[in-house]
Amino acid sequence: MLSIVLLGTGNVATKLFDVFSKHKELQVVQVLGRSAEALAPFGAKTATSMDFSTLLQADLYVLAVSDDAIAHVSGTLPPVKGLVVHTSGSIPLSALHSHERRGVFYPLQTFSKDVGVNFSPIPICLEAQSSRDLQLLEQLGGCISDRVLEVSSEQRLSLHLAAVFANNFTNHLYHVGSEICNAHQLPFQLLQPLIMETVRKIGNIAPYDAQTGPARRKDQGTMDKHMKLLTNPTQKEIYSFLSQSIKETYGEKL
Repeated sequence: MLSIVLLGTGNVATKLFDVFSKHKELQVVQVLGRSAEALAPFGAKTATSMDFSTLLQADLYVLAVSDDAIAHVSGTLPPVKGLVVHTSGSIPLSALHSHERRGVFYPLQTFSKDVGVNFSPIPICLEAQSSRDLQLLEQLGGCISDRVLEVSSEQRLSLHLAAVFANNFTNHLYHVGSEICNAHQLPFQLLQPLIMETVRKIGNIAPYDAQTGPARRKDQGTMDKHMKLLTNPTQKEIYSFLSQSIKETYGEKL
């Protein structure tokens, strides 16, 4: 059995705790966090603490904390024999330099505490200082996911950047679309079949080939109407910039 100490109580920590707890090969022996309130949901299932001096011995220490907190939490940990890993897409392995055994266990997914997650299709990106520890992370990843791969710090940062464009920016555009719908007394749910069809389509063809819309069609008249309809200066700027990017992608220089 692989023993795990989980450091953090946020979205990633919560979802990892949930999925680790479902596998008999894994045991979360302790969760560390900054507040009693945040630790309360874990307390009925395992040991919890706010004191690093009470850190238990384990095979693996998973730092599921914010990017900005990784170096601090890593430096606060007392010397341990186990493997210390973080779960960030943008922080290099070298951030854990104070630990002889160090690695990265990065699940490429967006997490929300109140939304269930199926880890099986989620890519788990691994990196480790030694081949022995990489094998340990492969064992852990294989317990929860069907897609486990070794990715360097440089590759992982690029992958994280691509994910920001594909997910975070896209979700913000959903928010903009929702604001426009609300401003004209239309339910955002009317757009959901369109969104789902786009997601389905790019599962079969490249995003480049899936592109549609007025900018792709060079329909300047429609774009002019849209620009007049928009009253929010930021939304106007977003619309203009993205339309320009689409036009240039398909060979028309503005």
